[in-house]
Amino acid sequence: MLIGELSARTGTSPRLLRHYERTGLLSPRRRANGYREYTEADVPRVRRIRTLLAAGLPTRVVAALLPCTADDSTSGPTLAPCPGVPEALRHRLAELDERAARLETERTELRRLLAELT
Repeated sequence: MLIGELSARTGTSPRLLRHYERTGLLSPRRRANGYREYTEADVPRVRRIRTLLAAGLPTRVVAALLPCTADDSTSGPTLAPCPGVPEALRHRLAELDERAARLETERTELRRLLAELT
């Protein structure tokens, strides 16, 4: 299938699909005319990529986790217990927790500054 069909079937823009290719998350075959040709297996793969990215994981981590994912048609993509997966997820969660704490500190300070103005 061509990029337009994969885009329609996954709800992912062609621009994002090309980005996934540049970052190594997708590897479509190229036709003689240069068009990208995707397989049926790329449809669930794109879903898994989008799920992992929606969890806040950077593409380098997504690339490492993709081989550990499987599709469950009822609840979406799932992770298998692959080496390094729990550590990668814990590390990302710690980064997000740290960022959330910094944001909370900033919110508190902004509220204090606003209170001084009123």
